[in-house]
Amino acid sequence: MEIHGLQKLTLLDYPGHTACTVFLAGCDLRCPYCHNTGLLDASAPPLMDDRKLISFLQKRKGLLDGVAFTGGEPLLHRDLPAVMEEIRRMGFLVKLDTNGMHPKALKTVLEGGLADYVAMDIKNSRDQYAAASGLDTVDLERIDQSISQLMDRAPDYEFRTTVLEQLHNEDSFRAIGPWIRGAKHYFLQAFTDRDSVPFRGFSAPNAEQMEKYASIVRPFVGDVSLRGL
Repeated sequence: MEIHGLQKLTLLDYPGHTACTVFLAGCDLRCPYCHNTGLLDASAPPLMDDRKLISFLQKRKGLLDGVAFTGGEPLLHRDLPAVMEEIRRMGFLVKLDTNGMHPKALKTVLEGGLADYVAMDIKNSRDQYAAASGLDTVDLERIDQSISQLMDRAPDYEFRTTVLEQLHNEDSFRAIGPWIRGAKHYFLQAFTDRDSVPFRGFSAPNAEQMEKYASIVRPFVGDVSLRGL
């Protein structure tokens, strides 16, 4: 399995744990506010393969709690479950980031007990999902299936939305709340601009507005929190 990036230490990507972050290339969405556009088409040369990752982790036993797989979209990689299983056998926790577009692959991960924590994006309300994903259409049945699988089978998980002034409003969260009713954790992440974002002109709502959005969802979700403020 080709690996296109490695952050050797993070205190943020895996809540409550020290971890490294593994970046896998390729994604089937084209979110206009994406921070990792260089990973979308997997055209850049890989940094390493999974054998070198395992070698790196052998030297980090006792120093890292876990490994966070992100992208791109990690579930596009058929070799991922085998690599996750090997890493868990080494004694590391495994976190997976996903866009929710691959419920069959997600099912394989969850049924195999290969992920200790899964973070899934909820891009927007159903009627604005495609626009927030940079596509003409999105198969929302896949998103529905992934939501259900996480709530039914994941040991621990979160849903999260990157919030932009230009793409979200109160109606967005009035729709998202019932959609993920009963979820364990939901995070509203304030957008942060970077040079890697493909389109200019995006901004985050202010703290007061972010808290308003969170209050709309709280009647439906047990734990709703803000990030990035």
